[in-house]
Amino acid sequence: MKIEIWSDVACPWCYIGKRRFEAALAAFPHRDAVEVAWRSYQLDPTLPEHYDGTELDYLSTRKGMPPQQVSQMLDHVAQEARGEGLNYRFDSVVVANSFTAHRLIHLAAAHGKQDAAKERLLSDHFEHGKDIGSREYLTSLGLDLGIGQAEVDELFTTDKYADDVRFDFEEGRSLGISGVPFFVIDRKFGLSGAQPVETFSAALDQAWQEANQLVLVNSADGAACGPDGCPA
Repeated sequence: MKIEIWSDVACPWCYIGKRRFEAALAAFPHRDAVEVAWRSYQLDPTLPEHYDGTELDYLSTRKGMPPQQVSQMLDHVAQEARGEGLNYRFDSVVVANSFTAHRLIHLAAAHGKQDAAKERLLSDHFEHGKDIGSREYLTSLGLDLGIGQAEVDELFTTDKYADDVRFDFEEGRSLGISGVPFFVIDRKFGLSGAQPVETFSAALDQAWQEANQLVLVNSADGAACGPDGCPA
């Protein structure tokens, strides 16, 4: 069973959704038969490489909402994050374009480190105030993941993986995805948002049952034994 997750590393609900999905997957009896692939999505492709302002400034400007209302919204999200063991620090978030970070996730996938890259980017962005648009930070992260210096440098000297990221964007649009996180199971089931663990668990069970449904191929019953014995 394959699960594709469209997500942005600059999306606070995406990290919360990741934790809830992971909890459901950990309890899923067939988890070893599940392949998880992270797909790229950008909430705001128009963001400059670096934004001169806080997360509150950015959101109030982008959404046209009063700063106090945005602050209340961020407090609510931070509270939800704490419920999943995450320590969001919106006052320290560095607002930056996530495109190169998505390219790094694709590079990490080529080394079998996609989930580790996604986890670090989300945590560093929301919990540790790291600049996800910074070459210095992304290079350090790539090296921490065990990727060679030359391959990481290619992200800044070429457009490697840029087409892969754009393809994810386009494929997401073709599937009707307009917000993240968005979970797609076997290209048959879709879940939008950071759903409760129970919802993810129910979706995993349903998808598994449909993918592994037993089909009776004989047109007539043959002789068989049952609880009441065996027919002559």
